[in-house]
Amino acid sequence: MLDLKVIRSNPEMVKEAMRHRNKDMDQLIDDLLAADADLRALSTANDALKAEQNKASKEIPMLKKQGQDVSQVMARMKELSEEIKSNDQKIADLTEKVKLFLYEIPNIPHESVPIGKDDTENVEQRRWGEPRKFEFEPKAHWDIGANLGILDPEMAAKVTGARFHFYKGLGARLERCIIAFFMDTHAAHGYTEILPPYMASTASMIGTGQLPKFAEDMYKIEGEELYMIPTAEVPVTNMYRESIMDGSQLPLRYTAYSACFRGEAGSAGRDTRGLIRQHQFNKVELVKYTRPEQSYDELEEMTAEAERVLQLLGLPYRVVCLSTGDMGFSAAKTYDIEVWMPSYGRYVEISSCSNCEDFQARRASIRFKDGPKDKAQLVHTLNGSGVAVGRTTAAILENYQNDDGSVTVPEALRPYMGCDVIRK
Repeated sequence: MLDLKVIRSNPEMVKEAMRHRNKDMDQLIDDLLAADADLRALSTANDALKAEQNKASKEIPMLKKQGQDVSQVMARMKELSEEIKSNDQKIADLTEKVKLFLYEIPNIPHESVPIGKDDTENVEQRRWGEPRKFEFEPKAHWDIGANLGILDPEMAAKVTGARFHFYKGLGARLERCIIAFFMDTHAAHGYTEILPPYMASTASMIGTGQLPKFAEDMYKIEGEELYMIPTAEVPVTNMYRESIMDGSQLPLRYTAYSACFRGEAGSAGRDTRGLIRQHQFNKVELVKYTRPEQSYDELEEMTAEAERVLQLLGLPYRVVCLSTGDMGFSAAKTYDIEVWMPSYGRYVEISSCSNCEDFQARRASIRFKDGPKDKAQLVHTLNGSGVAVGRTTAAILENYQNDDGSVTVPEALRPYMGCDVIRK
């Protein structure tokens, strides 16, 4: 969440930043500041009452010792106690109100982020590879998978529901091998492997910004304060929740495989077919904890790391910097990597790499110290897909398809797959 001091000192700047995100939060920010002013005024008044109470409590034994009547002082003590108790509850309520207001406000975009209303105003940074020119009409990956007998959404729909998949035979092996290839590649470049829990607590979901804003997109465990994770970013970022880290160890770099679970509320259209937008999917995630002055260099490095695996797979892609109107809630700056999908005739998101600065760290209380006597500072957290596995499977099926319906296995995956071609 944002620093309340920043909102107090420059509310118009924050309002303008929210308008750049296509969010009218003027009234919410005004309400937040009003609640904050009430909270501070009440806290000051209550502190004065407590000081008076403490003074009176010290006077009573002295007055009794001097044989004086303390009934009026005792009556005042009772009044003070009741008023303080009432104020304490009001302070608790206002504190929660202020916190909930803060939870609703997204991060402020970094000054380098292009201002724009939506994804049409994202700015392309670079491209890698040339889209393949086919001598036949390329098929969509769901048709390729069905013809090869390696993807079966119909069976999954019978077992679970729409937008789930059974992977079969070499389809299951391909997905598994992509995960291993990604994890091996990232681990070889300085990332520590993590296999996280697939469920996270309410506090963890709040810490990374999924709650309370995006509750409708989460799968909650009935009767428990637990949610199925939408990304490994949640458990890995929360590993150090409410902790003070050793600054000499920063930056910390982690790579994590997990299944991911998302309601995808409101999504529709072509992307809901096949492997592009499912309720359950596999993803390899990259997470970093850095010092504030390192975080933007680390964002560039993280993006390059996600690009590396696509280059090794020979998949054409482009990198775009998201505009203010297209960025995620917690991000201060985001690069999307979009892979070429022949059946779509366009690039489709396969990775999103973001610097959240201290936004998540403030929500989750993740700090660092350089020495025992130094003041604790908030870390900067970054996360990125390294990359989405199901979308990689889809991209391989489409980009490496052959006229006879088979699919050539990318060279980098052949040691994992044990074959060169996927045939029916």
